[in-house]
Amino acid sequence: MSLDTVVEDIRDEARARAEEIRADGESRAEAIVAEAESDAEDIVADAEREVEQQIEQEREQQLSSAKLEAKQQRLEARRSVLQDVHEQVEAAVADIDGERREELTRALLAAAAEEFEGAEEVHVYGRADDQELLEDIVADYDGFDVAGEHDCLGGVVVEAEGSRVRVNNTFDSVLETVWEENLREISDELFEGR
Repeated sequence: MSLDTVVEDIRDEARARAEEIRADGESRAEAIVAEAESDAEDIVADAEREVEQQIEQEREQQLSSAKLEAKQQRLEARRSVLQDVHEQVEAAVADIDGERREELTRALLAAAAEEFEGAEEVHVYGRADDQELLEDIVADYDGFDVAGEHDCLGGVVVEAEGSRVRVNNTFDSVLETVWEENLREISDELFEGR
């Protein structure tokens, strides 16, 4: 074999080996590119899912916030209506007059008087406009006197000299008790189906 033939064989072998290495490199490069593309697709899909989840969360938060605000506005409107009704009832109670006012005031004083049996001096306070009415009613009780005014819609506040007991039997206190005990029914009646 000649040297040229040996050189040519070595070159052919080197070329074949280089071709194998190049083919192997291309194959590996294609595999790396395919894996990178697959990873990139996964990353994009994950990012899209995260964005969708974030959008959904924000949508839910905004919806929840809007519902809460609407509920608060509805409750505030109901409070306002209830306050208006309460004020109308107070005005109607303050306007009670004549025999009905006397009848109610007598009943409230009689109920309060039970707490002061045996007391020598009992002081009665009431609305300034009811002064004359109170004096007429108090005349029926021994040891009772009208001692002054109390800022109220009507009725009486009663206390005995030297006693720590004070009975508030005003129209206001009765109204507040009735209002609190019946607030649910009042609210249901006003806002039924709303």
